[in-house]
Amino acid sequence: MSNPDRSSQVSPSTRPYRIRPAIIIVLLQWTLWLIIPLVFHGDTITMLSVFGGILGGLAILVWWLFFSRVQLLFRWVGFLIMVLAVLALTQLADPSITTAFQGLMIYAYAIPTLSLGVVAWATLAPKLSGVSRWMTMIAFIIVFSGIWVLFRSEGITGGGEAEFAWRWSQSVEEQFIAGVSDRQTFTAPAELDIEPGVSWPGFRGPDRNAVVHGVEIETDWDKNPPVELWRSPVGPGCSSFAVKGDLIFTQEQRDINEAVTCYRLSNGEPVWVYEYEARFWDSHAGAGPRSTPELDSGRVYTLGATGILSVLDISNGHLIWSRDAASDAKAELPGWGFAGSPLLVDDMVLAAVGGTLVAYDKQSGMVRWTGPDGGKGYSSPQLFNVDGVTQVVLLGGTGATGFEPTTGNVIWKYADPEERIVQPGLTGDGRILLSTRTGTAIRCLALQRQPDAWSVTEEWTSNRLKPNFNDYVIHKGFAYGFDGMSLSCVDLQDGSRMWKSGNYGGQILLLADQDLLLVLSEKGELSLIRAQPEGFVELARTPVIEGRTWNHPALTGNILLVRNSREMAAYQL
Repeated sequence: MSNPDRSSQVSPSTRPYRIRPAIIIVLLQWTLWLIIPLVFHGDTITMLSVFGGILGGLAILVWWLFFSRVQLLFRWVGFLIMVLAVLALTQLADPSITTAFQGLMIYAYAIPTLSLGVVAWATLAPKLSGVSRWMTMIAFIIVFSGIWVLFRSEGITGGGEAEFAWRWSQSVEEQFIAGVSDRQTFTAPAELDIEPGVSWPGFRGPDRNAVVHGVEIETDWDKNPPVELWRSPVGPGCSSFAVKGDLIFTQEQRDINEAVTCYRLSNGEPVWVYEYEARFWDSHAGAGPRSTPELDSGRVYTLGATGILSVLDISNGHLIWSRDAASDAKAELPGWGFAGSPLLVDDMVLAAVGGTLVAYDKQSGMVRWTGPDGGKGYSSPQLFNVDGVTQVVLLGGTGATGFEPTTGNVIWKYADPEERIVQPGLTGDGRILLSTRTGTAIRCLALQRQPDAWSVTEEWTSNRLKPNFNDYVIHKGFAYGFDGMSLSCVDLQDGSRMWKSGNYGGQILLLADQDLLLVLSEKGELSLIRAQPEGFVELARTPVIEGRTWNHPALTGNILLVRNSREMAAYQL
């Protein structure tokens, strides 16, 4: 009697695990999740990374449950441990990770490492038996998923990549509060010329367009580089500077308090601090106020990230009056906080809380008028003159709106539901540029005053300039701004691209008299670039500040002020 085929007698539990498909899945998963984002940047790449990691994990799960040939009891017990491990991680990991990317970061990072751990165990398991196989499976699942409990997120870059630090390490904010950071100041050169008066009244300069006139600087930085005047630690926040004479003003977070701070332009020494209890934090930008002070001759106007409007004496920081603008507007706190900088118009101060505009009497603080609910938004009110008519333009979550400043009457509206961040731009011929929140396009609107109303016509939309939270500048018929992390120039006639180059992010100033762009990258490098449509030309580049830098630079005379959530510095150009 012949022996039966031995292969037909092999138990499924003793068959070799099917490892090769899992290895291929993990390689594809890690390519999408990690390798491609190291080479390419942008919102699309970020979403590819997030969903590539998660979908790769689902593919590994299907392999594990149905195609791995792992013993049935191991498969279902392992699946249960995986679910419990990830759920536990959502509770134990640092809030900076569990809340980032609308709560997706914890899954986007834990699932790829967990997938790697599962495949690594399946590769090793056939060499083990009994208790050691069970213990190693449990250990691999817990360690490879739970490793993220050791980290905290330091926010994201402009390209959407997360930055991490050890969870137990002291943050920059904690160092600042504890006074750990060393203060470095430098004696200002004798020839330092500080003009009296308000030279940089607030957000993006006198016209809120980041355009500087009447200033010329050296362009050969090999021979005449920017001279560092002083450097000092600063509390976290996305605020920029306002400047009057030898005084500079900014906003920062100091533990549980928001602070309006005044320093010397000449040496960075503190003059006064006004604090009030308020704190806002998000996992992308971190803690601190998002807006920039606004100045008139004797007062400082500020809006905090939770919606507190404060008016202070410019000489000593004493409070004159304060309002809860968010409450006055019945506006909900948006995901990234209130970011609009106050705007002064005649005898009023205008505060944008989200996409809603509230006007106050400058002297008394009484509400003069409140605009309609504009949804969520992060843009600041902008004063424009179109066809001889002065108007305040605000971009919000429901679109773009033009207001009559004195009464608050809506004189025109362009409906387009997007949560916008950057400022509208005025082309000089009655057209307005606005961008989408998601950084997918820039749009040109033509405004015309009719006998009974205003007409708003969309002339073109272009994806050749995609500002997200990076403002752009307009110069001689062209717009210069960011397309992702690269600098781009587009023609205002039709939105066509003239050139695109570099890897910057950050913010821009335009030196109009010299046709020059000053680009402060998010890596803290200052670059000098020709503002010309013929082609990209970078004249110089130098590091000026450490840490991720999203704050707008300010220029008063030939003194450049830069800051981020770590430090601030002054340079003479």
